[in-house]
Amino acid sequence: MSAVGRMVVVSGVSGAGKTLALQTLEDIGYFCIDNLPPSMLPSLRERVQGGQRVAVVVDTRSGEPLENAEAVILQLRNEGLPVEVLFLECTDEVLIRRFKETRRPHPLANLEPSLPEAIRKERALLAPLKAIADHTLDTTLFQPYELREAIRALYSEGKACSPLRIRVVSFGFKHGVPADADLVFDVRFLRNPHYVPELKPKPGTDAAVRDYVLADTETQEFLEMMRNFLAYLLPRYEREGKAYLTISIGCTGGRHRSVVLSEELRAWLEQQGYRAVVEHRDLARGEVRP
Repeated sequence: MSAVGRMVVVSGVSGAGKTLALQTLEDIGYFCIDNLPPSMLPSLRERVQGGQRVAVVVDTRSGEPLENAEAVILQLRNEGLPVEVLFLECTDEVLIRRFKETRRPHPLANLEPSLPEAIRKERALLAPLKAIADHTLDTTLFQPYELREAIRALYSEGKACSPLRIRVVSFGFKHGVPADADLVFDVRFLRNPHYVPELKPKPGTDAAVRDYVLADTETQEFLEMMRNFLAYLLPRYEREGKAYLTISIGCTGGRHRSVVLSEELRAWLEQQGYRAVVEHRDLARGEVRP
């Protein structure tokens, strides 16, 4: 029998960060649904019992009384299904500012033309869900990255893999810099296997070429500085929600030094918990000349 999964019901006042919370849950492996009517929660029972992690947003947009949501959730819990409620809260002053900045109408705007009154009424409607919440987060002072970190701390299981997807590209400057590069490292200053007759025809993936490049003290110094730089930079990219990053490493022709360092960087990134792939753009272009 499969292990039982997990269901997280995300609710809270409009403007408190439910969309960002759901996106973060999706990044860490949850099957996510926005604006699900409470009456449909039982339809997800089989997914959870089959071991899947599910997250749904249930709020005032559904048009169903939220007392129904409370009853359904309590029934599912009585059946032994692991259902948690995450409620996002925020002060009226910050909610009003956020709605004015985004210029989006409040979900209850058709019923209450006054924004403060719409917020007050929504709080009253959400009271049944707030009363059974397992976790309540007040996002009044949160920056987006702080909400993401709070969600990951609550719902990541085990060692969560970073949501940042990294592509490492080796290339030759003589063939042009990759157009989609976010970061470019120039390694043409390192000693070049091209000038060693027995290494010249071999690619950077060859063990002899790798050993030659990595035996250079300057190569080791550069690798250490590059790792330290990325160790500082990558968490900050994650914090801002960056999903994709292309790191390009270039030498003269893209066959030797850049290939070796790209492979070394990919291995280090994976050790740090990042998903990284490597692409050797110019490796098959044949011999190069200085």
